[in-house]
Amino acid sequence: MSVYESTSGFESILGQEQPIRLLNTLLQNGTIPHALLFIGIEGVGKQTAAMALAMACNCVATEQEHLSAGMKTQSDCYTASDQITTISPCGCCKSCRKIESGNHPDIILLKPSGPFIRIGQIRDLCGTLAMKPYEARLRVVIISDAQAMNPSAGNALLKVLEEPPDRTILVLTALQTSDLLPTILSRCQHIRFNPVSRKNLESLLIQRHKANPDEAKIIAIMANGSVSKAFAMISPTKRANWINRRIWLIDEVESLPVRSIGSRMAFAEKLSKSKEILAESLEVIKSWFRDLVVYKYHPGKIINRDLNDRIQCASKKMEVTSLISKIDDIESAQKNIRANTNVRLTLEVLIMRLAKV
Repeated sequence: MSVYESTSGFESILGQEQPIRLLNTLLQNGTIPHALLFIGIEGVGKQTAAMALAMACNCVATEQEHLSAGMKTQSDCYTASDQITTISPCGCCKSCRKIESGNHPDIILLKPSGPFIRIGQIRDLCGTLAMKPYEARLRVVIISDAQAMNPSAGNALLKVLEEPPDRTILVLTALQTSDLLPTILSRCQHIRFNPVSRKNLESLLIQRHKANPDEAKIIAIMANGSVSKAFAMISPTKRANWINRRIWLIDEVESLPVRSIGSRMAFAEKLSKSKEILAESLEVIKSWFRDLVVYKYHPGKIINRDLNDRIQCASKKMEVTSLISKIDDIESAQKNIRANTNVRLTLEVLIMRLAKV
């Protein structure tokens, strides 16, 4: 699911004003680096922005101010003698339509093959880059999920970054910088894409998917800043499933103190087997404990408003220090899971800590 309504420009990418402003500045000044690294969580518009950049670099609407006019390589950037007056691509010209449909020969999208980007894929890319672009003013290579490169693939790509091909820009997207080789990081200009705010997600879900406010708030919590996740959750086939899962998670967590160790471990196992929705599940659990704290001071600011009576009752039974400790435990587990620690063990430890009264 796209993060924005059309692929014709940057302006419709939601909640990423700062990175889009930077890209516009690079385009207008004609100082686009040979290599860019877009960093951010899944579903915030990194690949979408990379495609919009490719379109902006090659849109026929900017014909009078071609990026190639007076272009030369200087300080690892492309520079143009004339500024571009039209930054947003038109979306209608032959070049834009080709890029939007994925049929442009000089706009290359490289994705993981299975769990990894393998050295064979990078070697094939190098072979392509050894030739001149067919028709693009600037060839754009988008390496999606660059953190999936195995070490040999990373080292092979490094050679391309050290000796960038003519009229070629590489755009890497990744979740976090720590997942990439330091030598690759040092050769890219980093642009960070932030998680979309909950308020923006709520508004988007209400406007575009006709969600009611309570439903939108719940989905926005579980999406944790990702537009694509929010859209997937609010789809007609999954909306009810996620609303029901939230209740199931809260039921499980509330009952932990009185359950046997075996039952607690079974809950941890269920969570670990649903890795594709684990991040969202942990956000739901965290929002529950957060509401129990908030209710003590500002009842009107709880997130799960439809569970007001239940939150009121549970909040009275627990001390603030205990609740804050549980929130810290969840955030620690989230950090460990992102660092690729043993998921099952991490969850077992977390569940045992949440079970403490």
